[in-house]
Amino acid sequence: MRADRLVATLLLLQQRRQVTAAEVARELEVSERTARRDLDALATAGVPVYSVQGRGGGWRLVGGARTDLSGLTSGEARALFLVAGPAADATPAVRAALRKLVRALPEPFREQAEAAAASVVTDPQPWGSDGTRRPPPPFLDVLQESVVRGVQVRLGYVDGSGATSTRTVHPWGLVAKGPTWYLVGGTGAGRRTFRVDRVSSVDPTDDPVDRPEDFDLAASWREIADEVHRRRTPLEARALCVPHGLPILRRGFGGRLEVGGPTPDGRVEVVVRGRDASVLAGELAGLVEWVEVTGPPEVREHLAATGRAIVERYR
Repeated sequence: MRADRLVATLLLLQQRRQVTAAEVARELEVSERTARRDLDALATAGVPVYSVQGRGGGWRLVGGARTDLSGLTSGEARALFLVAGPAADATPAVRAALRKLVRALPEPFREQAEAAAASVVTDPQPWGSDGTRRPPPPFLDVLQESVVRGVQVRLGYVDGSGATSTRTVHPWGLVAKGPTWYLVGGTGAGRRTFRVDRVSSVDPTDDPVDRPEDFDLAASWREIADEVHRRRTPLEARALCVPHGLPILRRGFGGRLEVGGPTPDGRVEVVVRGRDASVLAGELAGLVEWVEVTGPPEVREHLAATGRAIVERYR
């Protein structure tokens, strides 16, 4: 549970003044790579953690050791919860851990810490093959601050066609989709999603955000992502899959796979989405051992043509 690990790492730093990634790994029973990644996450989010290179080096807190969470400043508490809270699939145990952390904070910091924990969702699977690491976009920090403070912003934006606009946005939350950041917010036209790397300016106002009472960032993002997937992959192939083939389909198609109910012969109904018939048939052709495509006809025709070409080439 990352929330537990992050605060445990912070407390180790407060108690020992300096730790190495290897020491954190031993204490928390994780890999050294995971420990280093958590230390980097704390530093990147603004918690005053820095590394000392060379012999006798390690990780330290700016200003020396502290004994408990009550020593955090308001900004440090918010930064901690920005990295402890993000999770599209946070488990009940993680949510319970965050509630405990909130209770450990000084009273004036609790509201912003809770807001920070709910302000970001991490969806690690990038769109398609876009997994290239990129630096955070320029206006990410000020947008995070606006989400946590709950204030409207005047947003300058350049859309995908290059058209520029300025509008008032109620920032409800931020999503990291692979390497790409998105702002989810309310506008005069309803809920909208903005790529943060297309934001050209941000001017926070003192006007409070109007947020639906039942708004849930993780649930809202799932709706948005599902709609994007449907637009990017409009063709649906229906198929029957043997049960032991489902893990293979899940690995290969991820969110493009929908699993239905069982059939009388023991197989499982599935739907796989794709861009067009020929590409989708190419993806399915190697799965003939587990999958029988039942429609649409154009996908079956491409599969049959692929089969004939394979027999001709390798007979």
